[in-house]
Amino acid sequence: MVDAARALCIVVVTLWHWTLSVTHRTADGSLSMPNPIHAVPGGWLATWVLQIMPVFFLVGGYANLVGWQRAQARGTTAGQFVRSRLRRLLWPTAVWALVWLAGELIAAALPGPHRWMWEWFPGYLTPLWFLGVYGLLIATVPITANLHTRYGAGVLGALVLLITLGSVADRGADQAWAAWATAALVWLFCHQLGYAWRSWELGRRPLAQRLAVVGAGLAGLVGLTVGAGHPLSMVSTTGAAESNIFPTNATIAALAVFQLGLLALVTPVAERLLRRPTAWKPVVALNVVALTIFLWHMTAYLVVLWAYEGLGGTLPAEPTAGWWAQRWLWLLAPSAVLAVLAVLFARVELAARRPRKGAGR
Repeated sequence: MVDAARALCIVVVTLWHWTLSVTHRTADGSLSMPNPIHAVPGGWLATWVLQIMPVFFLVGGYANLVGWQRAQARGTTAGQFVRSRLRRLLWPTAVWALVWLAGELIAAALPGPHRWMWEWFPGYLTPLWFLGVYGLLIATVPITANLHTRYGAGVLGALVLLITLGSVADRGADQAWAAWATAALVWLFCHQLGYAWRSWELGRRPLAQRLAVVGAGLAGLVGLTVGAGHPLSMVSTTGAAESNIFPTNATIAALAVFQLGLLALVTPVAERLLRRPTAWKPVVALNVVALTIFLWHMTAYLVVLWAYEGLGGTLPAEPTAGWWAQRWLWLLAPSAVLAVLAVLFARVELAARRPRKGAGR
């Protein structure tokens, strides 16, 4: 089930950026990519499922606990384990960065003015915050996994308390630093919740218990949005004065509980479905190149954007009827480019996964 959840995350993030971004040129020629949630009545409700970043960390916690337990069984040291896990993350990212840096340096050396990527298309780099946060969480696995083993739900309870105190300091006492401290705690909570998913086998619990997890998360979401005044949308929305995701606040922690409950709820059905080769093989294929897709899907999108504008196309600034009618194009064209990029760069991800002697897997 966890492999299917990881594959789902990659698909949702990629398709969201490609098809649900109203990418357009601003007055200075930069590219902006807001979403159309503000223009869709009740669209905020879809973000309670499609804001998939908490699931990334749930999956990461689950997988890291499995890897740490196996490493301990083999006698692998904490340092070896962390280096091995970080290598899987950093090698493909380094290759991506070097390719783009080389392109930027070549463009800067050519005659005429040059604007760096982060100046004219910062949205291209925005998804990469995940890699930095996740890398830090990997480095803490030997500590956080052992805390989970010793104290279990107590760790989650302590994190909930700290997130609550941070939220009060931020919103009640107007302490800006508390917002960013809370954001770090929320992602740590999501990762720790992944440990619980693994060790408590939530997907195999009685239906009433799985529904209770869904209910707890839903109650938290309703309380924080309707009761405490946090935005209803789980993604940044055009015209909104506040965002739940930047900086990440307590609603995302509640969303993680809700989404974990949904995953646990569908686990029995999903596991039966995944026994079929027609369902399991695509999951395996996506997981083999998951990081490659995550890193390069925005490059594929940008290539299509350049080609579209080069052929005379105009990027609308609003989700008009014509914009909606083009969603098929922004699904198929970047998919074709990404397939080529995956063929070129997937080998880096595969090489980074090969275990070294004495390293934790």
